[in-house]
Amino acid sequence: MKFFKHLLVLLVFSIIFIPMSGEAKQRFTDVGEHHAAKKEIHYLAQQQIISGYSNGKFGVNDSITRLQASTMLVRALKLPTTNRPDPKLKDIPRTHPGFTTISTVVDAGIMTGKKDGTFAPYDSLTRAQMASILVRAFDLNQSSDIVFHDINATHWATPDVQTLYAHNITTGYPDGTFRPNAPITRSHFSVFLARVLEPKFQLEKVCYAPATETKHIVNVAVTTLWSKPNIARIVDRPAISNPVDLASWTKQMTHQQKLSLLGKVDTQALYGQEVTILDEKDNWYKVAVHEQFSPVQREGYPGWVPKSHIAKQESNVNACDVTIVTANKTMLRHLDGKPFREISFNTMLPVVKEDAKRIYVKTPTDGTKYIVKEHAVTTPSFAHLPKPTAEDLVATSKQFLDLPYLWAGTSAYGFDCSGFTYSIYKQHGILIPRDSTVQATHGVAVAKKDLQVGDLLFFAHQQGKGAIHHVSMYIGNGKMIHSPDYSKPIEIVPITSEPYQSEYAGARRYLAQ
Repeated sequence: MKFFKHLLVLLVFSIIFIPMSGEAKQRFTDVGEHHAAKKEIHYLAQQQIISGYSNGKFGVNDSITRLQASTMLVRALKLPTTNRPDPKLKDIPRTHPGFTTISTVVDAGIMTGKKDGTFAPYDSLTRAQMASILVRAFDLNQSSDIVFHDINATHWATPDVQTLYAHNITTGYPDGTFRPNAPITRSHFSVFLARVLEPKFQLEKVCYAPATETKHIVNVAVTTLWSKPNIARIVDRPAISNPVDLASWTKQMTHQQKLSLLGKVDTQALYGQEVTILDEKDNWYKVAVHEQFSPVQREGYPGWVPKSHIAKQESNVNACDVTIVTANKTMLRHLDGKPFREISFNTMLPVVKEDAKRIYVKTPTDGTKYIVKEHAVTTPSFAHLPKPTAEDLVATSKQFLDLPYLWAGTSAYGFDCSGFTYSIYKQHGILIPRDSTVQATHGVAVAKKDLQVGDLLFFAHQQGKGAIHHVSMYIGNGKMIHSPDYSKPIEIVPITSEPYQSEYAGARRYLAQ
């Protein structure tokens, strides 16, 4: 009976691992043209390191066993298997079909038996074990100080994982984990092995690493900040869902419903923007939006947002270049070109790499996506954005002519008056206060007779003597551009037109001359 059992194991083992030759035999039915590991798997097949199952499949999602991994390594390294000493493993007698392979990897110091004296040839190989055997098999010795969330400095496999990272073999998962105890699949092991054997498969150097400190990031295209939690109306559901649908929200509201947003919402934050969590209640966070100055909150402009709109940043992206969206809107796409998420003007994301047509970005929680290059500009950091000319500010502002008004808006789905001026300046690397009342007290005061293009103009109740209620930007020739109110879209008008002539309250300059 034992004879037939070993014969059956030998037969299955042979079917899986008899090398294939010829291009036609490398086409596995479960490795399609767009499979992520296609090139690496076919490379290993051409090198006669691996083959598929008798049914024509490779078994891309099957966990690789310790014996299968051993066989791949023996073939990859072209190790002689004769005259190897008996490893004296309880479950690997000389009659075992994998005896010569296992005795070879044990004798070569690539793999060892377990504490109980067995090899467990049919157990799944874990990702931590994969790291260790690849480092030993190929004598990899470069190291790094990378730290993954789930594998601390004292973990037995940490040095080996850090070595694979240093050799551009792995970067872990998008959420900053390595998952050391997870079984590794046949396709993933093939990818890692191919990267060791052939430099063209190695990962490009990346600018990001697993996050070592907690940062909270907006994880929807645009989140709207509410004055209180749980006050959104039924009509506001597109703005508080995940994903959000700002286009539908602004389109379906009646004029009166839009007017009723006054006092309910205060500002907006864009995808990828950092926030500080100040408080929480039910399914809402009170957050402060970084880069939106407010005199009432040191961390940034405060307000309440749905918890589902906020995520922990998975990666430290401080070393990455950034891209800022210059188009009114653009589509963020999966690597296969399928739409992922529409994002707004001024959305800023870390750059992974660029090519002639695309900018690849690191999203907060969904890995790498891309946008078309003509819709954004890349810079080493926000601070490195070139300072604009007055004409630059005017050209950017005119992109939004005829865009309907939205109270609290800071996105291309609608701006309020100060959200418009704030966003135009931010596009060019200049952060000004978020609200018109605060914009009117910063910058440099300018007399009306000395107005220059790019200056902000302020308007107040009581014939310009009362509280500031509106802001516009001077564009020259006695004209200004502004987002007036729900009665009109963004427009250009003479500064002498009413009620602005009567309510003029002063001007401020934020653009250095």
